Order: sequence, then structure tokens, then C-alpha cells
Amino acid sequence: MRKIPENIIKKMNKYPAFYVKVWAACFNIPAGKTSTYKQIAEKISAPKAARAVGTALAKNPFAPIIPCHRVIRSDGKLGGYSASGGLKKKQEMIKYERETGKDASLD
Repeated sequence: MRKIPENIIKKMNKYPAFYVKVWAACFNIPAGKTSTYKQIAEKISAPKAARAVGTALAKNPFAPIIPCHRVIRSDGKLGGYSASGGLKKKQEMIKYERETGKDASLD
């Protein structure tokens, strides 16, 4: 399992514990894969909190290191993406990762 860089962990301490759980779960989605807001909610033992997961990801100040672009809606649609470039950028990053298996945030 990958490890969140220490400098980011220290900064996370000023955010709600729920957000930190969401971001940690998101961090472990491999490049080239996606997860849904509902799957993240279930992973952090908050199965009815899919919308709250979306809120936490919308407030993610650590993108793209915390790769919220890998989280999509249960119906397969992209959902939101508040980082620079918006949904177009999210779509490009997912496509790149699926095609290459590389982390779009590093390239």
C-alpha cells in the first residue's frame, strides 16, 4: 500500500477526520483504476455518505497527489472535479492513466 507523504499528513491535521479518511481512501486507488463515491463511503465505514465523500473531495487541497480525479459516480459519469481544468482535465487524466497505467499527477 502506498504511503501519503509526511508533509501532506501534517497539513491534513487541520481538516475534519472524515475528510482525512476520504482522502486516504482516495490516495490508494491505483493509477488506471477508478472508484465511485459510494465505494469510498463504504470503504471508510460510512455507507450512506456518498454525497459527503463528494464534498470532501471537492475540498481536497492536495490534488493531484490525493487523486480525487479517480473517483466517479456510480452511473459511470464523471461527477465533479474542482481542480484546475475541471471535468475536461479529469477525463483526460483518467484516459491517460487507463491507457498507460502511469500516474497522471506525476507525468
